[in-house]
Amino acid sequence: MGREYQLFIDGKFCGSKSQETFDTINPFSQEIVAHVARAGVDDVHNAIRAARNAFDNGPWPRMSPTERSAFIKTISDKINERTKSLVALEVEDSGSTIRKAKEDIFLSARCMNYYSKLAAQDFTENIEGLSKPGFAQNLLVHEPVGVVAAIIPWNFPLKMAVWKLGPALAAGNTIILKPSELTPCTAMELAAICSEAGIPNGVVNIIPGFGEDAGEELAKNPLIDKLAFTGSTAVGRKVMAAASASLKKCTLECGGKSANIVLDDADIDLAVDGAMYAIFYHAGQCCEAGSRLLLPEKIYDEFIEKLTRRTKNIRLGDPSDERTDMGPLISHKQQERVLRYIAKGKEEGAKIITGGNTPTAAELTRGFFVEPTIFVNVDNASAIAQEEIFGPVLSVIKYSNDDDAVRIANDSMYGLGGGVWSRDKERAINVTRRLRTGTVWINEWHLISEKAPFGGYKQSGVGREFGVEGLKEYTETKHVHIDEIGIREKKFWYDTVVPKR
Repeated sequence: MGREYQLFIDGKFCGSKSQETFDTINPFSQEIVAHVARAGVDDVHNAIRAARNAFDNGPWPRMSPTERSAFIKTISDKINERTKSLVALEVEDSGSTIRKAKEDIFLSARCMNYYSKLAAQDFTENIEGLSKPGFAQNLLVHEPVGVVAAIIPWNFPLKMAVWKLGPALAAGNTIILKPSELTPCTAMELAAICSEAGIPNGVVNIIPGFGEDAGEELAKNPLIDKLAFTGSTAVGRKVMAAASASLKKCTLECGGKSANIVLDDADIDLAVDGAMYAIFYHAGQCCEAGSRLLLPEKIYDEFIEKLTRRTKNIRLGDPSDERTDMGPLISHKQQERVLRYIAKGKEEGAKIITGGNTPTAAELTRGFFVEPTIFVNVDNASAIAQEEIFGPVLSVIKYSNDDDAVRIANDSMYGLGGGVWSRDKERAINVTRRLRTGTVWINEWHLISEKAPFGGYKQSGVGREFGVEGLKEYTETKHVHIDEIGIREKKFWYDTVVPKR
């Protein structure tokens, strides 16, 4: 019959005001995973009141950094303690392969542990060049922004929740988290963990719901001080427009169409496996997936032959099976979207060299699968090269020289990720410096660390997540001027307006 999950508001689990629920579906078996309370506008208002009161009147923002750090470390420890059950639930709810889910849960705990350490640090800075002994001291003080609303997608359910929760709590904020209606289960387990960790009431509120009511209200409500969103660029535009009414602080991590550039001196075997990992990891459902592969004439034929042969060996199957390389897409809707793009690619004149269909094996027919698909003869102006497909579809584009590769890579409204493969480190670095994108890997892909800022150029987003820079996105910066003169006669600038005694 599936699990039952309620909303988590003001330290308590409760049903929605409307008593509405929704079901989450296993994308491999189409069986019900959980029955979940659906947050509506009234529930959002309750969560906002709780978070507002906890910030304005509660202990959390007024705790010492070491006290907050200890609470966050407890959350990390409890995620580690529940690894086995969280991995199984992530596989069931999101279609993640068990190999990926194990990594996700481990990295979620590691991320919270990192923020527990940042929470204990004092980031007050002395403004060099302005401070002068005997005249004034000038400080930059970083203070919590207030009540944070966080809206996350379905592709990395627990990791995305932690990516928002960690810095928000470390900076001293209270938070309302809305997980995707497609994958809310591990976020609700995180609510239970926060409760067990003793986080004060109202500091963490987790309310699964839909974008058209719960998400929209979080974005536009003036009692929210900051909005942290991860999702598509199309939705990101709407969220930012709603947030603009109250000029709330926003960070947006949106879509991508990342270019993976293989230079003609690359280790071909390494780059082939890297290109497969870049696009087919989690069935291509990654914002910074390497969905455009740029190849030079010199190695084109050899690379395509090896890439095609290796891709055909990717094993689709039950994501709970350790032998499975690629699981299903998240939903029937997403499966249909990807298949429409595949049809569009063929209409535009690109050629499929492998994949392009749903698998026919009997054990896969209930799952929302699409075969790993590779297009060649792709025009960079085409839909499959310019629009985010969010599925296992690779567009291969031929280029003539390094300048041409950079031109093609930058010819996109997106700028989230990118990669360069080469045996010549300096040559690769020179190419990366010309790419208009927030993260670039050399001879690698997908390695994102909580210690390094992550975010996009252009329409891939606003602001950064991770690292000290990401933490500061959850703060307001205050300049504090401390006078050290102390004598009226020496404050000659007062004479411009204050009458002489």
